[in-house]
Amino acid sequence: MPTSTAYISDSCTRKIEDLPEQTIKSVALVLGDQLNASHSWFKTSTKERLYVFMEVRQETDYCRHHVQKVVGFFAAMRKFASALAEAGHRVLYLTLDSDDNQQSLTKNLEQICTHTHAQDVLLQQPDEFRLDQQLQEWSQATEVQIEWCDSEHFITQRSVLQEWFGDQDNYVMEHFYRRVREQTGYLMDGDKPQGGKWNYDQENRKTPKKGHDFPAPLTFAHDVREIHELICNAGVDTIGEIEAERFIWPLTRREAKELLTDFIEHLLPAFGDYQDAMVTGQWSLYHSRLSFALNTKMLSPKQVVEAAISAWQQNSDNISLNQVEGFVRQIIGWREFVRAIYWQFMPNYGNRNHFNHQRKLPDFYWTAETQMNCLAQSVRQSLDYAYAHHIQRLMITGNFALLAGCDPDAVDAWYLGIYIDAIEWVELPNTRGMSQYADGGILATKPYISSGSYINKMSDYCAECDYDVKQKSGEGACPFNLLYWQFINRHFEQLQGNGRMGLILKQWEKREQSDKEQIVKQAEAFLAKL
Repeated sequence: MPTSTAYISDSCTRKIEDLPEQTIKSVALVLGDQLNASHSWFKTSTKERLYVFMEVRQETDYCRHHVQKVVGFFAAMRKFASALAEAGHRVLYLTLDSDDNQQSLTKNLEQICTHTHAQDVLLQQPDEFRLDQQLQEWSQATEVQIEWCDSEHFITQRSVLQEWFGDQDNYVMEHFYRRVREQTGYLMDGDKPQGGKWNYDQENRKTPKKGHDFPAPLTFAHDVREIHELICNAGVDTIGEIEAERFIWPLTRREAKELLTDFIEHLLPAFGDYQDAMVTGQWSLYHSRLSFALNTKMLSPKQVVEAAISAWQQNSDNISLNQVEGFVRQIIGWREFVRAIYWQFMPNYGNRNHFNHQRKLPDFYWTAETQMNCLAQSVRQSLDYAYAHHIQRLMITGNFALLAGCDPDAVDAWYLGIYIDAIEWVELPNTRGMSQYADGGILATKPYISSGSYINKMSDYCAECDYDVKQKSGEGACPFNLLYWQFINRHFEQLQGNGRMGLILKQWEKREQSDKEQIVKQAEAFLAKL
């Protein structure tokens, strides 16, 4: 069977049978999200160590991924493996269609160890619980010696919440964020925050005026047709669209650094102002789009944060403090925090369903065919680019799923599959916790729900919608308005213990009974048609 060779160096071995049987003493597994060129593993090269990369159905099939996500991971893995081989390291790269690929990480590792008679296997701690469990179980069953290593990527450790705050029912990101700031010294003036405030979020909710001239996003133009054909021929079930002759995402550390530089120079000066805005036809706005590069570890959070802070320090006339603080908070606050939540509460975190929601996720999440323009825009963008920024994810697609009472298992699977940056450690807390409040408040202090007024305030979507955002009920009323109050009515007793929901609950209580009944009836009729 012929193998796909796009981006794979001739210096890489591509068959287990071609490996020498006696000279390899250790095997080091490199996962698709461990493409960290700065890792201490790679500081010296020796032919006695074999670095192993695998494209396996185990990873393509655990959920239904966006086609750009599968292609992106495979292409980046091939580029990284080839760079290692060209630098003098010994590399085995098993493609998806390789004859001796058993489509399982551990089965392939066992086969490699048996063939080479390797004495030990080196493993970086995986960031996903399922992989951690798989490799832990294999390490206890195999006869080879296992050496566990840190991924050398994150600022904090898996166990940071336990170490800093002890056992708690819930944790507050702001407390965590300030602790990281104090520990790292980022944006600090001694023991005080720069500018006198920890958080400038109130200044970061501007919406651009009509006709605002957005900078064109930096994209790349990789020809990934051979990899795309490989995936199609293998029958991997994917979602979304791809322009395979012009793949836009960075695939190497150099390209990731180019994207970082472009963000610092052209986007950071307005990032904070418009980070929550949503504009028709603008899929990127002022966002960095570095999440794929960060989550594959082509870039480190330290590298990214220090580049932004350095640019602000050198050009404070053009980059204000609220711009850089908003960006830094996303990286060292939110990103590190959700990882800590994930490892503190797994594996039970993935089973939580606080509101006992059971509804099937509507079909338009895969087609973008809906009369609700905000959802059509956000889903269509996700299908086209495997990307949406945090407000589109939280307050459009996530908000609707929560208001509609969709099963958080289905919502998780959609988010994990559709976005190129989605790896479970970051996706699951953001979805099940922040977006769906299915964890009952472990991560978020209240359900993040809104009526159509918030969407209208932060976007231009409502102007071209078939529904009237100002219509609260009756014919043509915005479904978000109806579903918002129906959600409040449905979960009134559960929400009473949440102090942040008190004002809204009182507003609902004061409404005329006939008004309540009309809204609930109309909302239920809408849901019945989904």
